[in-house]
Amino acid sequence: MAEPLTLLIGGLVGGLLLLLLLLIWASCRLWKRLCATLSYEELLETSAQATPAAAASQQGDRLRQPHARTHASRSPGMPFMVPPSLEGRDWMPLDSREWLQAPRKPCPALEPLPTPCSRPLGEAHGLGALSPELYKLPEGKSESDFPSGCRGRLWFSLEYQQEAERLLVGLIKARQLRAPSETCRPLVKLHLLPDERRFVQSKTRCKSADPQFDEHFVFQVSSKSITQRVLRFSVYHVDRQRKHQLLGQVLFPLKNETLAGGCPRTIWRDLEAEGLEPPSELGDLQFCLSYNDSLGRLTVVVLRARGLQLPEDQGVVSVFVKVSLMNHNKFVKCKKTSAVLGSTNPVFNETFSFQASAAEMDTASLSLTVLQSVRGAESCPLGRVVVGPYMYTRGRELGHWDEMLRQPKELVRRWHALCRPFQA
Repeated sequence: MAEPLTLLIGGLVGGLLLLLLLLIWASCRLWKRLCATLSYEELLETSAQATPAAAASQQGDRLRQPHARTHASRSPGMPFMVPPSLEGRDWMPLDSREWLQAPRKPCPALEPLPTPCSRPLGEAHGLGALSPELYKLPEGKSESDFPSGCRGRLWFSLEYQQEAERLLVGLIKARQLRAPSETCRPLVKLHLLPDERRFVQSKTRCKSADPQFDEHFVFQVSSKSITQRVLRFSVYHVDRQRKHQLLGQVLFPLKNETLAGGCPRTIWRDLEAEGLEPPSELGDLQFCLSYNDSLGRLTVVVLRARGLQLPEDQGVVSVFVKVSLMNHNKFVKCKKTSAVLGSTNPVFNETFSFQASAAEMDTASLSLTVLQSVRGAESCPLGRVVVGPYMYTRGRELGHWDEMLRQPKELVRRWHALCRPFQA
């Protein structure tokens, strides 16, 4: 009984093993066929002795059987499908197992675009580098447009720090200075008027009529008085005996418009030749005129005087200027500057405004009288200047008035010689 049972169990086990082996063999066959259908077959490397045409033929024979249903647009030696948009193009094999489209016609070389540089960009700078010539600003008129008789031009920068109450002045450069000798040795002194005693100065530049200074200076001045100050640049030539010869100067009144913004502002001005002229018999007075036609406002800025004839036997003398607005020789309004003690060249730098309509500018005039005051005595006039239309003035005074009307809202500065107080 036990022996037939053993034979039965052995037969069942043998059958199961045989069935398992058949299943494994069938699975392997199915897996190979599936891999052959879904995956790309690796390209055969072309031998060194075979030509490219023969290698492509061998690959085509090998790949033709497993891919009997290949699309008609596929090349025989190409183991992948070609999209319809790329049909009809020629393909060539590469040794690196990559495929590249063979160009039908050589691509023409692109012509380089013209550049604003005088030489090709590739010769001057490497790939990715910036060409400074492309970003170079064109030379402004300030560098080339010099009027006849110009004694030179000065460039400087201004910045006022409100919190620290500091005025930062940058002395940049000067151009076309007219020195008395061929070798110009320029030097610049800076004053913040009306303070004549304190100043700062630049270094002396040797043998250059176009010096480059690039120096910076700091003036401590309160925000309340900054708009009443005038910055003066005095340009000197230092000779071999170290004597200073004045070449010219720049007077720049500080205004809110100039200091607004809180950032440095670069300014250029021509050197004044008027300050080099000898004073007249009674002295000279410098002031600015401006008229705002939209507001009907006439502005007078009394800057300074020079060469005043002060008495020497009357002790301490103070000098001030009285500004009077006249209409048809009738007094309208009068304003006075502060008094400056004991100076023949006083600096006032005070601004006054008068109301005058545009219709009144043909009949109005300004009278500026310089007076001296001695303690215990009445004020005595030293001289005066009258500016106005053709009805009252001629020459330099008339020209100053007309230029003010031609340039509305602009300060026009001039020197005027003082005349006798009784003269108009």
